[in-house]
Amino acid sequence: MAYKQFSAQFLPAVETALHSLLEQHFQQDRYADLRYMMAYHLGWEGEGSGARAQGKRIRPQITLLCCAAAGGDWHNAIPAATAVELIHNFSLIHDDIEDRSELRHGRKTVWAKWGEAQAINTGDAMLTLAHLALIDLDRSLPAVKTLAAAELLQTTCLDLTRGQFLDISFETKRSIPVEDYWPMVGGKTAALLAGCAKLGSLVGGADEDRQDAFYRFGYSLGLAFQAQDDALGIWGDAALLGKSIESDLVSGKKTLPVVFALVKNNAFAQRWLAGPITIEEVPQLAEELRDEGAKEFTLAQADRLTTEALEALHEAVSEPTAGQALEELALDLLKRNR
Repeated sequence: MAYKQFSAQFLPAVETALHSLLEQHFQQDRYADLRYMMAYHLGWEGEGSGARAQGKRIRPQITLLCCAAAGGDWHNAIPAATAVELIHNFSLIHDDIEDRSELRHGRKTVWAKWGEAQAINTGDAMLTLAHLALIDLDRSLPAVKTLAAAELLQTTCLDLTRGQFLDISFETKRSIPVEDYWPMVGGKTAALLAGCAKLGSLVGGADEDRQDAFYRFGYSLGLAFQAQDDALGIWGDAALLGKSIESDLVSGKKTLPVVFALVKNNAFAQRWLAGPITIEEVPQLAEELRDEGAKEFTLAQADRLTTEALEALHEAVSEPTAGQALEELALDLLKRNR
């Protein structure tokens, strides 16, 4: 598989760059605890550290693959790949605080372990390191392209905060229209994947039209992933997912199946609007959602968006081996067979 071959090269390079960045900026002993908090969150150190705690590093891999698929040398995009991984992890640290999540990958989150104030500071440090990492693009790119990359990363960060704003504001609303769901997940999930794809293609030398096609690939991929994840969060196999399938309904998340059913205003909507759902009610309500067409609708949206993502990818790619690897990664991310 092309993706596995690329991944075997990418992952060590990304980890080395991340380690080097932390060591460069936190050499003094007085900052050792701050470095440790970042290393802990990145999955390198502390109880439960290792591959599972580190995650799959999907976003830097998309950045590097899009650089290669645009016809460029992926080594030149390492600063961008490092930056997007740090942006992703900065957002996770802050999300965990805002969502009151005490566990991530089966480990205590930074705020649960060290308190909110230090977690906020750790996230802020990661955000700053991301922008410092990106500046190293000037070693292989003209200044004007490095500036364009910096603007793209800043815009992506703004999109993330917009999506999180909508997500938090929706918590106090028992229902939202379907058209409000897409901007929320577009910011929270799709914006960073789209930014990664465009950033990689920019470094790889793609023209503006192809950069836009790479962006559309990442954005549609992100929306498809979220729709798929929303379906799995209700009807998936808990053992395979590694998380409870009751949590989305019990926590009151505005996932796509729920938003769809609320608009229909049938039995599920009446129960949802009556107040919080208990774990014991989840199996019956999941069945009601299915009967009302929520699962079919959600999976149809995931299918539509997957098709859009792959069409944009085929339009953008100039290097076929890296393009094939990107398609394999996309379908793997969406838990689909080729």
